[in-house]
Amino acid sequence: MAEINDNKNYSGSISSNRICSPPSGKLARILTRILQVAIAYGLLWSILGKEALPGGNIFSLFVVITASALGGFIVAKLKGPALLGMLVVGFTLRNAPTINVAKSIDPKWSGTLRAMALAVILTRAGLGLDWKALIHQKFTVLRVAFLPCICETVVDAIVARYVMDLPWLWGIMLGFVMAAVSPAVVIPTLLSLQERGYGVNKGIPTLVIAAASIDDVFAISGFGVFLGIAFSTGDIIFNIFRGPVEILVGIAFGVVAGIVCWFFPNNDEDGVSRNRFVLLLSLNNLFIFGSRAVEFSGAGALAALVCSFVAAMQWRTTKETVEHSIDILWQLFQPILFGLIGAEVDINFLTGSIIGGSFAVLSAGLAIRVVVTYIGVSHNDLAWKEKLFVAIAWLPKATVQAAIGSIALDTARLRGNDPDDLRRGNVILTIAVLSILITAPLGAALIVLMGPKLLHHTPVAIDSSSSETNSHRSKNIYWNWSALRPEHLTV
Repeated sequence: MAEINDNKNYSGSISSNRICSPPSGKLARILTRILQVAIAYGLLWSILGKEALPGGNIFSLFVVITASALGGFIVAKLKGPALLGMLVVGFTLRNAPTINVAKSIDPKWSGTLRAMALAVILTRAGLGLDWKALIHQKFTVLRVAFLPCICETVVDAIVARYVMDLPWLWGIMLGFVMAAVSPAVVIPTLLSLQERGYGVNKGIPTLVIAAASIDDVFAISGFGVFLGIAFSTGDIIFNIFRGPVEILVGIAFGVVAGIVCWFFPNNDEDGVSRNRFVLLLSLNNLFIFGSRAVEFSGAGALAALVCSFVAAMQWRTTKETVEHSIDILWQLFQPILFGLIGAEVDINFLTGSIIGGSFAVLSAGLAIRVVVTYIGVSHNDLAWKEKLFVAIAWLPKATVQAAIGSIALDTARLRGNDPDDLRRGNVILTIAVLSILITAPLGAALIVLMGPKLLHHTPVAIDSSSSETNSHRSKNIYWNWSALRPEHLTV
């Protein structure tokens, strides 16, 4: 009897353990994410109170960022670019009649978070640059950085003048807004290809990433020059030379800060990698926000890129660890950046005539950009397939358009609400928004799909010391579509 009772108790214990066993697999991952989101919201509510309730700024930010992460996860699972899901979710939460939760977001909070995301991605880009390949391609970098931007600006201004009836100054402003390539789209996709060995034999990812950063500085500076002229603010002579000055200042500050990072923290200190990560990211955020405070925003972006690049030149043993930390941080900032960009779009601006004119401007600008970029990478050792890839990689627009697309409209409002200036500002904003919605997902898709077809593949050697870092990067579902397997699909 005792033996039978023992068996019954043993059987009951097994049954009880089965009932109380935790979930596993996909269900466990989903429940874990839900629990994390619930705890995060509860913490915000307990600290901020009303601001974290429906209608508050923090609540709106939380909903947009969380929903954008979910949208990116779903689109990535469908083997599409995650940023498309994030943009669409942000747009929906701003414009859906029964939701429009994004309208409660404070523009200052949105702009600040997007600037922080830009600092993260510029840091990641600088660390990923190959200085040997950059020196080898220095003249090509300059051609690709300036020629397509200038030509697209001119073509956009001409089309805007005769199709949308914009004055020349406003057309050139529009051209500079549209001519900037998006580092938030180009850099992650190029880094993903680089990590898998595509194009590294000729330094193509480094070429495109370096040229993209200079292109953005030039476009932002050019926009600032003609904005100042159009509204007659500041000294015109200074505005004309503002672009070259910003580039020189950005390079100078970046080089000095990067050299400082060679010596601080000292290699003998504990937690060198952790301290370098904190120092570098802090410096780059200081460049981004400090340059805005002194109205030299273009210099800040270039300084952040140069600082990361110079610092990494001497970080032989800790560079990969710092890169790994930046990669993890970027996973957090992706939905923040693209969700908030989507939430900037107001459907009330999208009238039929403006949409038609916008497509005319965008089509003409992209066509000339592809042709000039292909010509710009000529006269070197690149094959025609590699030149075509660089031209394709020069298509996406997002970050700069979201950052400066509304500045002309905001300036018009501050200067007296002139009806003509308000209309022109709305035109620039609308075209900038449409360029994001069309070229960001399309460009990302083309880069990821065409990269393996057009670029030479160099096998990537994985050693035991870096296997964890490389494993993490291979699972970056937002940009590495070949890694879209169920176990990689994490939000």
